[in-house]
Amino acid sequence: MTRAELIHQIKAKRSFLCVGLDTDLAKIPDHLLDDEDPIYSFNKAIIEATADLCVAYKPNIAFYECYGIKGWQSLQRTWAALPKDCFSIADAKRGDIGNTSGRYAMAFFDEKASGLGFDSITIAPYMGKDSVTPFLDFKDKWAIVLALTSNEGSLDFQNFENKEGLQLFEQVIDKVNTWGTPENLMYVVGATRGEGFIKIREHAPDHFLLVPGVGAQGGSLEDVCKFGMNKDCGLLVNSTRGIIYASKGTDFAERARQEALILQKEMEVELLKAGIIS
Repeated sequence: MTRAELIHQIKAKRSFLCVGLDTDLAKIPDHLLDDEDPIYSFNKAIIEATADLCVAYKPNIAFYECYGIKGWQSLQRTWAALPKDCFSIADAKRGDIGNTSGRYAMAFFDEKASGLGFDSITIAPYMGKDSVTPFLDFKDKWAIVLALTSNEGSLDFQNFENKEGLQLFEQVIDKVNTWGTPENLMYVVGATRGEGFIKIREHAPDHFLLVPGVGAQGGSLEDVCKFGMNKDCGLLVNSTRGIIYASKGTDFAERARQEALILQKEMEVELLKAGIIS
């Protein structure tokens, strides 16, 4: 998916919602556990209930890898069920030397080779240029690079300052910007970082940001938009638990839709305030 296509979807759906598919067999409704592929059954119902309200889906790959070949089969079926007008994110957080990164890119981008053709993948940039650029060699595919996260351990490294007073996450963004463009690079920024978005936008004014942490993790959508939205919206705000685990009953898909609709309506207000839609 191109940047222009993504922006079009945001305006058409009046939403910049990304639904996370971190599907845990211990948390899905009990009545699905007897299905041949309960993860896929759950995901398919969530997708069908929310497809008109969101612009992206983000399966967390660890939740599929942990089940071995059956998990990979569930992932492939889930990817195939994603609407073509929705941006697909393989939340894999890969990052390795060039030759290995190239194989990871094949695994998630090359449908003929692997059966998967995601639009994007999350990347850990610690190993530098050759851990990121192989993903940028694929046309209309995106690398979503970890920049400023909001997990407890993020403070261990990301806010270190150099002699010039630049924090490590700022240096990462400045360097990664030289490897790609706003047409194929995004950054991950945790929603609970609040005013941290000001610093992010100083270094990446035009890039899209993938923002986890709104909803169940306590991030404020209003603050994210106040400090992080740009002229094209420039945000994909992810919600997982608050949507997909809204109910563990037979009404789980209906409840997921209700929660997604609440967020979509809030996003519509923010898009209107910013003049991105009318």
